[in-house]
Amino acid sequence: MPLHQKLLTVILLLLTGMMLGILFMIYRGSWMPPERVEVRYTDVKRSTEPIDPAKGEERYSPSFLFNDVAEEIIPAVVYIESEISVDRDMPDDEFHEFEDRFWERFLPRQRAQSIGSGVLISGDGYILTNHHVIQGAEGRVRVMTHDKKEHDAKIIGSDPSTDLAVIKINSDQTSAIVIGNSDHVRIGDWVMAIGNPFRLRSTVTAGIVSATGRDVDIISDRMRIESFIQTDAAINRGNSGGALVNTRGELVGINTAIASESGSYQGYGFAVPVNLAMKIGQDIIEHGEVQRAYLGVEIVSLDHDRAKRAGLDKVEGVEIRNLAPEGSADRGGLKRGDVVLAVNGHTVGEANRLQERIAMLRPGDEVSLKVWRDGSEKEIAFPLLGKEDEAVRKWASADPEPRRDEQFRFDPDEESGVRQSTFESGFTVAELPVSENLSEYGLVVIRVEPGSSAYESGIQQEDVIQKINNKKPAGLDELSEVMNDLRSAEKTISLELYRDGETIEIEL
Repeated sequence: MPLHQKLLTVILLLLTGMMLGILFMIYRGSWMPPERVEVRYTDVKRSTEPIDPAKGEERYSPSFLFNDVAEEIIPAVVYIESEISVDRDMPDDEFHEFEDRFWERFLPRQRAQSIGSGVLISGDGYILTNHHVIQGAEGRVRVMTHDKKEHDAKIIGSDPSTDLAVIKINSDQTSAIVIGNSDHVRIGDWVMAIGNPFRLRSTVTAGIVSATGRDVDIISDRMRIESFIQTDAAINRGNSGGALVNTRGELVGINTAIASESGSYQGYGFAVPVNLAMKIGQDIIEHGEVQRAYLGVEIVSLDHDRAKRAGLDKVEGVEIRNLAPEGSADRGGLKRGDVVLAVNGHTVGEANRLQERIAMLRPGDEVSLKVWRDGSEKEIAFPLLGKEDEAVRKWASADPEPRRDEQFRFDPDEESGVRQSTFESGFTVAELPVSENLSEYGLVVIRVEPGSSAYESGIQQEDVIQKINNKKPAGLDELSEVMNDLRSAEKTISLELYRDGETIEIEL
């Protein structure tokens, strides 16, 4: 046999052997029994304490039946359909969109339909729903109850600040829902959402309370009040205005919105707490509009640095940044820099919690605040003002009158002869007149170096420095001294600035 044929034969034999070996390993591996892994349970702590409903606990035994609750609640939730004008404002944020704007453009360009849900809160036909469900409604608002009867509804009133509205049907045989107490809602509670998503009537979903007091910046009104109950119970377009109930079948929230990238359910639904919703609803029914009290403050939630400067051990509370002159808080004795810890006995850890508590009150009601000031707690009580008060109207106006120091404009050509100081952070401050008669001087930022830490922090030319680390400097010399001391001690520098009619805070 020639040599090249012998070499070819050897190579073929080797390849054949390798293939047989691979096939054998595969065959053997496929029939090997799986390796057993031993799983050991560690000790699990289980609650053995009995539930005491007197303490307001809404977490009941999981043995309750969803179908019992659903059968009781479904008749109290209605389907709402209205004809609207499509040229009204529409949300343009794909992540934060009202989940119920389900436009069907089968009508002429100027018209469309809005669908949603509502909750019967009385036996004589009053229905609580969302403002955006009936917003822009022209002509007929149609309501279909669970018994498939159609009713023409009258719009009683609405409140854009909370996205709530009340409508009414002429019926004295409606199945009103039982009103619960949203103050008793706790994270982890089982809840059920009932509504009409995508026109699927009387749809029931279940989940838990994921969070409370959520502010998700979803209401577009300038005076918005957001302190939502967050749930993972499925909520979709058409659920707006529907019921969120606890395991006793009590209404605890009005389903209002979702956070979603797709426009449909992704696990994040939000409901207006029923205590706030019922206060708004009662006002609208009795007065035709909301009876809103105003505290008259600009506020910010505490963070670690603010809590430390205030001398607080916990990062809980709401700092008063500014007060409306002659407003409720100003007359009542609050001061800038005060930290509000509680309202009428209810702890307020975030700014929106404070707003929610004040929104529960009416003009003339007395509010009691627990305030942290100068290293100690104080109780301050005073009556709240309404929009009839001149100070409140001026403060709450969308276009407030300009303050004197808003009229200041710095001219770089007039810089010579002005006392000024440039700081390491990259901005220059000068003592300049900030009043019409030139008798009042302020510390005004006249230059900011692009790319500097001051620039990156947001300091702008024409900002007026009001405080540094919660202390008002007497002049440029004291400002420079405090800045240098804080830099040497490597401490955070907090500047309170006045800009375009508003007080803001920036850290360096």
